[in-house]
Amino acid sequence: MKVGVTFPQIEIGNDPHVIKDYAQAAEDLGYNHLLVFDHVLGADPTNRPGWRGSYSIDDPFHEPFVLFGYLAAVTQKLELVTGVIILPQRQTALVAKQAAEVDVLTGGRLRLGVGVGWNEVEYEALGMNFHNRGRRIEEQVEVLRLLWTQKVVTFHGKYHHITEAGINPLPVQRPIPLWMGGSADVLLRRAARMADGWFPQMPPNQTAEEALSRLRAYLQAEGRDPNSFGLEARITIAGLSEDDWVAQFKGWEKLGATHISVNTMRAGLSSPQDHINAIRRFKEVIGF
Repeated sequence: MKVGVTFPQIEIGNDPHVIKDYAQAAEDLGYNHLLVFDHVLGADPTNRPGWRGSYSIDDPFHEPFVLFGYLAAVTQKLELVTGVIILPQRQTALVAKQAAEVDVLTGGRLRLGVGVGWNEVEYEALGMNFHNRGRRIEEQVEVLRLLWTQKVVTFHGKYHHITEAGINPLPVQRPIPLWMGGSADVLLRRAARMADGWFPQMPPNQTAEEALSRLRAYLQAEGRDPNSFGLEARITIAGLSEDDWVAQFKGWEKLGATHISVNTMRAGLSSPQDHINAIRRFKEVIGF
């Protein structure tokens, strides 16, 4: 099982030297990958009674593709992962271009996680339809893979029209690994049809076991081998003891996770150095 870190988006700050130090510390500690969350805009909850979003205007987010362009120059081995890009609120051809560029600059170290998101505020501001996002992402995935693997693409679908055009340079990985997030049944079915891996967003409990059982059944129904399908779990240390870290790690190992990342956000850490210390301690406790 490959072990990575979740980039502490909302707590890392804006100093590029600090960001570099964190990424290089993760790499030097032997972590396999760095996973980044995505939000373009945060909503102001002041005039939104009952707002229940996970993030708001007060939570800072570095833009993943620009961040990865920077990290490409200051890391050597670390796989860079989006977990996840909210794909339907972005232009597909532009995402294909940005992802290909990151893959080129890193020598093939990008893994693109995509999802449909939950924040209607972002969709509105970006001029995209929130209500058909599930239907559009399926066509988006098809278009991405065409643009990543063919010099010249002609595609005419319901949402995309490309006539004899392509991106240059093409990525190192053809196609770039594309994973999906989300836990609703429709998302599991979509991942089984279209993705290279899945990001579960739950601890390794009975709910996770049931979801994985359904996902593996859907993969088999699609004629795909569940053993070749990626699974990246997450251990969020906030509120957990070190014994809990070990228990969750072993739980995901038992469930067949191929990757796992440690999330140190919202754990009461007061500085970027505290986040580095936390991932160092996680490695010591888990012993990978």
